[in-house]
Amino acid sequence: MIRKIGISTGGGDCPGLNAVIRAVVRTAKLHHQWDVVGIEDGFDGLIYARNLRYMSIDDVHGILSRGGTILGTTNRGNPFKHVVVENGQQVVKDMSPLVVENIRVLGLDAVVCIGGDGTLAIASELHRLGVPVVGVPKTIDNDLSATDVTFGFSTAVDTATDALDRLQTTAESHNRVMVVEVMGRDAGWIALESGIAGAADVILIPEIPFDIRRVCNKVKQRRLTGRRFSIIVAAEGATQLGGDRIIQAEAKAGYQNVRLGGIGHSVAHQVEEQTGIETRVVVLGHLQRGGSPNAFDRILGTRYGVAAVELIAQEKFGYMVALRGRAIEEVEIEKAIGQMKRVDPDGQVVLAAERLGTEFGRPDSNQSE
Repeated sequence: MIRKIGISTGGGDCPGLNAVIRAVVRTAKLHHQWDVVGIEDGFDGLIYARNLRYMSIDDVHGILSRGGTILGTTNRGNPFKHVVVENGQQVVKDMSPLVVENIRVLGLDAVVCIGGDGTLAIASELHRLGVPVVGVPKTIDNDLSATDVTFGFSTAVDTATDALDRLQTTAESHNRVMVVEVMGRDAGWIALESGIAGAADVILIPEIPFDIRRVCNKVKQRRLTGRRFSIIVAAEGATQLGGDRIIQAEAKAGYQNVRLGGIGHSVAHQVEEQTGIETRVVVLGHLQRGGSPNAFDRILGTRYGVAAVELIAQEKFGYMVALRGRAIEEVEIEKAIGQMKRVDPDGQVVLAAERLGTEFGRPDSNQSE
């Protein structure tokens, strides 16, 4: 019988995490009368078995509208590659046996792991070691293929769109080009959807390597037709034709990925140099992660939390909840992380934007200059 479950949040924070936590605690307590243990700071909480707390209904009161996560998180807490300091040197160790033992000692009958592809990959590995886990997908990049939408994405798009709306007026007032760099390491969903919603003139995404000449031609064409300002949205993982992603910092020990950043400044420098038009850059960065979740993400996070508890009740471990159409379904975590969902360069959304005159910088674009 299920009597006690744990819940943790891993990877980067995003709006909607607290909605999931609230739904898990309330469903587990009210419907199943289970104990719920909040595991703080991702998998670090299970490695060190500290900062653990029993959660009551009162603990999740009023958190539905709060951004971030009341449990804390980390994007470097991989128990299979955990960084420790020994004799003044950083050493990478496999701490997964300790995690498995701590789960047993804590008496956890299941663990709800909320996170993106990195967190879910770790959850899948722990499941292979016998840990009863259930996954909840979370990433503002919306790049998990097993679910139509991940919570946090909708709010991030709203945030980026609001920034574009505000930049339109200042760009027009000063006759400038504004380059807005948004998140999107491997998938350009935020740039694409906020770019369309915010009426951007150029959208640059990782899936379409761009020709800077086409970008500059678009800016010059607008000026010739009397529109003396332009808005360019660039995903952080966008690349120039024949080039590589721009890296801000190499990956540190314990981190999976390099830190991207700089594409906005690179594009701005080239646009100003080739067009002679004053160009400014805005990097939204973690603004997209923060703040109150919108209604869609609150509802989706709530539905995910309820569904995750029901998966535990059915003892369907090693599965993740997913949105398919309008229904919440379950899918094996291993299959959920097997393939990234990226923007289709020839898909309906991109083609619709091109029909409106939006430039993506691809040399074979059919839109007129």
